[in-house]
Amino acid sequence: MTVERIFDELGHFKRYQACLYFAAVFQAVACGIHYLASVFLVETPNFVCSVPGNITDVLYGNLTGSTLEDFLPVFNPGTGPLVVRTAEGEQWELSRCRCALRIDPTGFTYDFDGNKTVRACDENFVFDHTEVQQSIVTDWNLVCAREWLAKLCQPTFMLGVLIGALVFGDLADRVGRVKILMFTSLCQFGLGVSVAFSGNYYFFVVLRFLLAMVSSGYLVVVFVYVTEFTGIKVRTWTSMHVHAAFAVGIMTVALTGYLVRVWWIYQIILSICTSPFLLFCWKFPETPFYLVAKGRYKEAEALLEAIARFNGIDHRLKVEELLQPEEKENGGALLKAEEEERPSQSEKKLSILDLFGSWRMAGRTCTVWAIWFIGSLGYYVFSLGSVNLGGNQYINLFLAGAVELPSYLVGCFAMDRIGRKKTCAPALLLAGVACMLIIMVPADIDALAIALCMTGKFAIAIAFGLIYLYTCELYPTIIRSLAVGSGSMMCRVGSVVAPFCVYLAEVWVYLPQLIVGILAFVIGVLTLLLPETLGKPLTTTLEEAEALGREPSKKNSTLGNKDAEDRLEMNQHEAKV
Repeated sequence: MTVERIFDELGHFKRYQACLYFAAVFQAVACGIHYLASVFLVETPNFVCSVPGNITDVLYGNLTGSTLEDFLPVFNPGTGPLVVRTAEGEQWELSRCRCALRIDPTGFTYDFDGNKTVRACDENFVFDHTEVQQSIVTDWNLVCAREWLAKLCQPTFMLGVLIGALVFGDLADRVGRVKILMFTSLCQFGLGVSVAFSGNYYFFVVLRFLLAMVSSGYLVVVFVYVTEFTGIKVRTWTSMHVHAAFAVGIMTVALTGYLVRVWWIYQIILSICTSPFLLFCWKFPETPFYLVAKGRYKEAEALLEAIARFNGIDHRLKVEELLQPEEKENGGALLKAEEEERPSQSEKKLSILDLFGSWRMAGRTCTVWAIWFIGSLGYYVFSLGSVNLGGNQYINLFLAGAVELPSYLVGCFAMDRIGRKKTCAPALLLAGVACMLIIMVPADIDALAIALCMTGKFAIAIAFGLIYLYTCELYPTIIRSLAVGSGSMMCRVGSVVAPFCVYLAEVWVYLPQLIVGILAFVIGVLTLLLPETLGKPLTTTLEEAEALGREPSKKNSTLGNKDAEDRLEMNQHEAKV
């Protein structure tokens, strides 16, 4: 691409680009924070139904006491109710969502064979504040008949993520990257703090939905921003490691959740973690790609001079040199890459059905969609469900974020050396085997089960980061964007389904991971049927794409892969949605 000459002249990742990159990625930490904050916002502590009157005595099996709070840390509704006696002499049997009044008891004993009057709790509950001092569940009694409201928080957030990606991705192309970065960053801070003072459940959900939109919008645009400021030689690594900032956000949630057990204070602290970004984001320049594309040549020229001066390089490149002859004459502002990729009016308008034009392409598309789906589903199931694995929930969530960091390093290294298929398929198979082995772990060995789940998260993260580039290389130019876009929609479907899958932990604590493991293993086997694309040029026609994998390639051309990475990484910002 013509504009790519900027990086050949001024450096692919020198001081100027490095400063912008780390500053922009710093705010991406907030996206990981807000995506996973609900893990502790909607945490449900142990609880029991309350009764009118003052409680004087409590029985639980062979244990005796005078307050319900003394028994809640050890109360298990599956082993029997709590029996209480009030100052008025009434005796009640208490469970989580109902209570029973004993009729004419003769003594105060745990077992009772007489008549009882059973009724549902009327939003009167006593919560265990040993671990969770205050959450939205305890504040607004989101248990029993209202439990579904608590479970709806994360799916509605993910719906906001989906809409935000679509809205702000389009706006960034219209008004510029920097304006959207500034707007979404400011809204992340403002809406994040506002959530802490929402006051009621419905206002809380609306604010979180809007927060999801701007968080997703920032993640979309920051990926494009850093991609357009770094050269093609480092673009794979810089784009992959934007996701590392997301993982740091997950670890921040775990640490803050451990230190702060009051939800609104926890929310405020998380919202101000990246607030220093607001102090300097207004100094961010617009990207050279965007300035040239919009015909803002004087601003582009000034930017090139600033980059050269900061990088300590003699500036000789002129903006006019980046334009095609036709563009110079007509004052056009389109990049050469955009001109090449724009289909002519005479070309047939393609639809999603063209992804299924033959049995071979249909099978390839179904497999690719499945990888997108399991990548997103597995990522969020492992992240959101890590607190249900047993042991210390804060350590579990921290590890779920930390394990991502080496996965991106391994993924970047392997995909360029052993191939895309030979990296993706083993990663999915490893995730599947690790998760399915959980059923063989004894119930009292939490550490082994957690280790297997983290292995699964590590492997899923590799496949999830790889599928963007792999999809780009598997399809020809005429339907490449369509393939990546449809895969991204499957990714979003996975993220919306993930919270519901996590709720299956109530049936069996490891059931969500087991489901992901089975799906990952099956899809990993199907991935082995895909063609390898390492060292092969990008295809331009459906016939060339179908021919991939039929004959061994004798040429090891890396130019096609570089082009694929450059085109694809502009879409990779949809990784977390």
